[in-house]
Amino acid sequence: MAGTRFQLLSVFSRQFSSLNNNVTTVQPKLRIDEIRGRRLSIFDKEHKRQQGLIPRLEKIEVAYEGLNNETTMLIMNKGVSTPYNCAQHINEQLLKRSVVAEVNGQVWDMHRPIPSDCMLKLLHMKPEDPHQATLVNKAFWRSCSFLLGAVIEGAFQDEISVCLHSFPPANVRSGSFVYDVQLNLDDWAPSQNDLRQIAASFQKFVRQDHVFQRLDVDSSVALKMFEDNAFKAEQIPHIAAKSSTGRSITVYRVGDHIDISRGPMIASSSLVGRCSIAAIHRLNSKFYRFQGVALPSEIHINHFAFGILESRARKLNPARIPELKMN
Repeated sequence: MAGTRFQLLSVFSRQFSSLNNNVTTVQPKLRIDEIRGRRLSIFDKEHKRQQGLIPRLEKIEVAYEGLNNETTMLIMNKGVSTPYNCAQHINEQLLKRSVVAEVNGQVWDMHRPIPSDCMLKLLHMKPEDPHQATLVNKAFWRSCSFLLGAVIEGAFQDEISVCLHSFPPANVRSGSFVYDVQLNLDDWAPSQNDLRQIAASFQKFVRQDHVFQRLDVDSSVALKMFEDNAFKAEQIPHIAAKSSTGRSITVYRVGDHIDISRGPMIASSSLVGRCSIAAIHRLNSKFYRFQGVALPSEIHINHFAFGILESRARKLNPARIPELKMN
């Protein structure tokens, strides 16, 4: 991401002669690379700890329901094997097409371990069942918001403080996926060239085929991960209180980026195809709503049709604007 950040910087420097005047004197406490490195260290340590809690491998039966309701029985490892691993045992085409899974009727990440005997379905981007189509579309849109946050966080030079706030629940009908971000830039008016550069960075990032890795952690661990982000630190206790244990937070890792989301997410960033950063709306001083539109990699439309989607995505997304309690 360092190269991407430099490219964007050169564009910002050329396009905004007053950029340096717009940057406040607030400096980030850590470089983004240092912040991400510390989060990754905490994530990896916690993941290793949880793996160590599995005393020995136990076998489970996974009944995969395929075409024409045909069932294939698989013997997998409890708490270790994932829907992705199950797909590996069936066929290559299924492995490539599967976006999310259903485990005993619950939408499930492809790389999330299966805890017990179950019925398994693997969903792709063109399901015939309307309910499944809704589930898949929401997972895709949610994942695009997550990826947008990853790109934004690493897109600016270090003296421009970037603080990710949150992204709203996936709503395909809104016309755009969203991430709300605080930047220490006053009255920034991005040009079309800036949008194109961010879109190019987004496209480059998703093509690197990053897996979405899920991890449920205690709220105390999550607070350590995001101690540099006042917004996340404020959100974590409220999110944890709504969990089944009252203390659990779900985080995802994509590449070197970690963020909070209940999920589920798509299997890999490579499932995202054509995309565009349609608009960046200033919500208030230093607070911006980044909006994008994307298609799954297996869906192709002509330039004119995609232009219609982009035009719709430029309108301010109607999702609720977060109430900011911090400066």
